[in-house]
Amino acid sequence: MIKKTLTFTDYNGDERTETFYFNLNKAELTELEISHKGGLIAYMEQIVAAENNGEIVDVFKEIIKKAHGVKSDDGRRFKKTDETLANFMETEAYSELFMELVTDADAAAAFIKGIAPAQLQTASAEHMKKTMESPGYKQHAKDTMTQEHPDRKDD
Repeated sequence: MIKKTLTFTDYNGDERTETFYFNLNKAELTELEISHKGGLIAYMEQIVAAENNGEIVDVFKEIIKKAHGVKSDDGRRFKKTDETLANFMETEAYSELFMELVTDADAAAAFIKGIAPAQLQTASAEHMKKTMESPGYKQHAKDTMTQEHPDRKDD
C-alpha cells in the first residue's frame, strides 16, 4: 500500500493538501497481468515502442483506478467502490498524480512498487522504470498531453 499526499488547487481556487491510498492485492495484480497480452509490463514496453500514446495514457489511468481506495480505520478493509473512485478522480489531485506518473519514471516506479504486494514490488518497479526510461518515452508522454490522439479510447 502506498499513502500519497497530494497538493492541488480545487475548483474554488483554494490550495488543498490531502492524503490518498493506493493498493493492489495479489488477485487484482494478477487480473491486471492477465488482462494484457504478455503481462502488464510487457504490454507497456510494446505500446511505448509502438509510440501508442493513447494506450500509454489508458494504462496509467487503469492502474490508478484499480489501485485507489479508502482504508478502513481498523486496517481490515480497503474500500474500492465507484463512489470512492469518483470522489478521487473528480478532483485535481487525480490530475496531479496522473501527470507525475506519466512524466517521471522514478515516481512511476515508486508508485508501482508501493501498490504491488510485497513479494512482487521490486521486480514490478524495476520493469516499469526501465520501460519509462526507454528512448522516446518522455517525448511520447509530452506529446500525449499536448495533442489529440485518434487511437485513444474514451471512458
